[in-house]
Amino acid sequence: MTEVSIAQDGFLINGAPTLQGREFNGRSIEGLLINSRMTNALFDDLNPATRHLWAYPDTGEWDPDRNTDEFIAMIPEYIDQGLHAVTVNLQGGSPTGYYREEGFRSIMAEKGIPVSDDGVWAGLPSYASQPWDSSAFNSDGGLKPTYRKRAQRLLEACDQLGMVVILGIFYFGQDERLDDERAVSRAVDETVKWALKQNYRNVLLEINNECSVPRYEHAILQPHRVHELIRRARSCVIGGRRMLVGTSYGGGRIPDNSVVDASDFIMLHGNGVSHPHRIAEMVEATRSLASYSPKPILFTEDDHYRFNEPSNNFTAALSSYASWGYFDPGAGAGGKPMLGDYRNGYQNIPIDWSISTPRKRAFFSFVRRVVGRS
Repeated sequence: MTEVSIAQDGFLINGAPTLQGREFNGRSIEGLLINSRMTNALFDDLNPATRHLWAYPDTGEWDPDRNTDEFIAMIPEYIDQGLHAVTVNLQGGSPTGYYREEGFRSIMAEKGIPVSDDGVWAGLPSYASQPWDSSAFNSDGGLKPTYRKRAQRLLEACDQLGMVVILGIFYFGQDERLDDERAVSRAVDETVKWALKQNYRNVLLEINNECSVPRYEHAILQPHRVHELIRRARSCVIGGRRMLVGTSYGGGRIPDNSVVDASDFIMLHGNGVSHPHRIAEMVEATRSLASYSPKPILFTEDDHYRFNEPSNNFTAALSSYASWGYFDPGAGAGGKPMLGDYRNGYQNIPIDWSISTPRKRAFFSFVRRVVGRS
């Protein structure tokens, strides 16, 4: 029903450029992909020591199917507001927003969960820098059936309604739940083959979220080698089709030549970029790389919300002909880990996926201006 493709440095949906003929602030934005980070739409926590932290306030229990179903129910509204794409990750994202171990230790202490003196959570394996278990993969890289079923519901709903999904595979702090590089490669293979066999044409594949964050356990997921996985994913062809593949970098980071050369599209993050001119500089620096050839540049995560000001990170990206993505961790936007309150944000579990707060409304109001619906 929905097919995303690339022509030069722009995106097409069902063969037509997005925002066809549209200008904003006197510049063409035809071919850009307005997106939002909804990375925990498939989230679950298989660790019984932390699972109860994400309980819904009305039931006192965590329910991963409810989380996915409530997200799916909002897709028509997101599309009506002008959104083209959402980012979802098979290993989720930090359910407390910006993750800091010391902050999470405080949360667990407040909830009465014992923590050992050496900083390793009591009763949890030593590798668990993030104690929750939100990985869609078994330790050998096999895709868990429960995750596959939720992902199938989500991707098929987005397909039927006209939404593109930027599907991430790995998240730092969860990648270490895979045994070794063989397991990492298997997880990539299984994800790609599954998506192609299901004939999902509305999917852009993100190998891992913020490959430049120095917390990835496996070297093949780090900046100097992640291009190997990008090429591996692109090499899989089923029914004459392959996936469109890239990976993202941490806030303010310019991509490496090896990744730019291997990727179908370039993913940047604006977290921590407080001056809009830096957004424009990042785009210009990316296009100036020796390995760059015309291909889309898109920000898929940015936590700056000055939508009422003439110059903000969103407008700076558009003016540089780069797509932009909204990231809202609710009250944790300042960097402090916070449990979700089922109202604020689109990341901290449990999540209210509705447009329920002034910040969410401000973003979507600005999206309507950008796409010409208000």
